[in-house]
Amino acid sequence: MTDTTDETGRRPRVEKKRNGVLTFLRDLVIIFIAALLVSFLVKTFLIRSFYIPSASMENTLQINDRVIVNELVPNVVSLKRGDVVVFKDPGGWLTGSEVPNVTPDTQPAKAIDWLLTQVGLGTGDSDDHLIKRVIGLPGDKVSCCNDLGQMSVNGVPIKEPYLKLPTGETRASGTDFSVTVPKGTIWVMGDNRYDSKDSRYNGDTPSKGFVPLSDVTGRAFVISWPSSRWTWLDDYPDVFAGAEERDG
Repeated sequence: MTDTTDETGRRPRVEKKRNGVLTFLRDLVIIFIAALLVSFLVKTFLIRSFYIPSASMENTLQINDRVIVNELVPNVVSLKRGDVVVFKDPGGWLTGSEVPNVTPDTQPAKAIDWLLTQVGLGTGDSDDHLIKRVIGLPGDKVSCCNDLGQMSVNGVPIKEPYLKLPTGETRASGTDFSVTVPKGTIWVMGDNRYDSKDSRYNGDTPSKGFVPLSDVTGRAFVISWPSSRWTWLDDYPDVFAGAEERDG
């Protein structure tokens, strides 16, 4: 049997150093796993990041913007008219220009995006989601257009400062419609009103153009990237104030 002690009866310093390195690596792995778990819980229950793939929400949101979404809406915090919401495709909505393309080109980029997605900061799970503005809540009657080209909610004409319309166009929608929002659903529309495949154009899908509340992932509340675009997203309460007075 080989004696591993030195003349003073102590183990060689190299063995102590090796044990210290192993302990450090073990602690590092534990810290990493704990941080990943906490981040996963945050992503699952609190906030997530999503990528904007189309022009349907211009000028509020631009292509390639990233937004942070509050996942407490609508299960804990109620939705409001004017909220910008991210929701899963209710079925048949994602076609043409609305289809996201968020897959990174290289393997390292894919690996980084996968890791960020697990903690709520990546965009790898944006490919089956859409983002629009809530116009009608359950029970609301939403119609367009009146003689001034305005949309009405519960019979109240609304002025929408967030709209992007073609040059010379004054109507809030190129298509006339009148709907009553069923229980448990919402009516959503894009701010770029003439370039948005929203509730108006999905009447032939399983959801009949309405978005089930169960499909709503959350409310987008801030543009997080690029940094030059950082801003809070307004829900324009004044726009819908009159409609709220008509509730019920």
